[in-house]
Amino acid sequence: MCAFTNTAPSKGFVLKSNNATQRSNTLTSNKITLSAANFESWRTYIYELCGIYFQDNKKYLLESRLLKRINHLKLSSFEEYLKYLKFNPKAKVERRYLYEAITINETFFFRNQPQLDALTSKIFKETIEAKRKLGQKKIRIWSAASSSGEEAYSVAMVIMDMVKPKYPDMQFEIIGTDINEDVVLRAQKGVYKEYAIRNTPAFFLKKYFKQEGTNYTIDPRLKSMVKFSPLNLYDDIKMRSMTNFDIIFCANVLIYFDTKSKIKVVSHLYNSLNRGGYLFIGYAETLHGISKAFKLESFPKTISYKKE
Repeated sequence: MCAFTNTAPSKGFVLKSNNATQRSNTLTSNKITLSAANFESWRTYIYELCGIYFQDNKKYLLESRLLKRINHLKLSSFEEYLKYLKFNPKAKVERRYLYEAITINETFFFRNQPQLDALTSKIFKETIEAKRKLGQKKIRIWSAASSSGEEAYSVAMVIMDMVKPKYPDMQFEIIGTDINEDVVLRAQKGVYKEYAIRNTPAFFLKKYFKQEGTNYTIDPRLKSMVKFSPLNLYDDIKMRSMTNFDIIFCANVLIYFDTKSKIKVVSHLYNSLNRGGYLFIGYAETLHGISKAFKLESFPKTISYKKE
């Protein structure tokens, strides 16, 4: 829910001149810390911006991540960085790096095989039959926290090999979104390292990747199936445009939110689904106490939430 090069010191120090006569050659290092009051101000700002809530025990984590941007911008305090984000004309660009700092984008191909198995064992067949009764031929799938694209491309591979041959008349549209614009750009490029492909079945790896040294590039046929764009799931206005999806994946996003934010985001996802559509979330996540609007559907080693 990430790439930038820091040229300033990396251990949380800001360099300042000792005095006017020595400012060109003599620098001192002053450690800056995130006070309790600063932490509350930052927590509120981030929460209002994207719904992510930092618990009290995550203060140290927020402090270390914000320090990297403070050092890069050569600012002197957490207060100054917050003012920069609120009032500087360049704040829109800087928020891109803030999102990178406060979110984790660790993923890999075929990370959740049981969810993919649920698609091929039941969901695609059920959805296609329902579409045909309505005279429709398009299935829309949304990877709502797509990070660098591995989840969306994994779904595309499954469709290309296991679904399209059975249903050649059907069209499949896959949308990938993420709050972090840098990972969206990486997804669009479709170039990955060995860590990302480590769980990819050999058949798919050989068929849909081109290896060049330590880089693995996605086949253009898959890239043509998936469209990526930045999106904040907490943005009420933009979320209204995310409609008519038959399947939504939103894994490891709700863990960042408090109950109020979870209810808001899940409500958006519910509205984005077509009747009969399916929502998949992460292993460690649940909609218990968040929404009663979905019907729980069980599959081998995984569950899904169906909109009836």
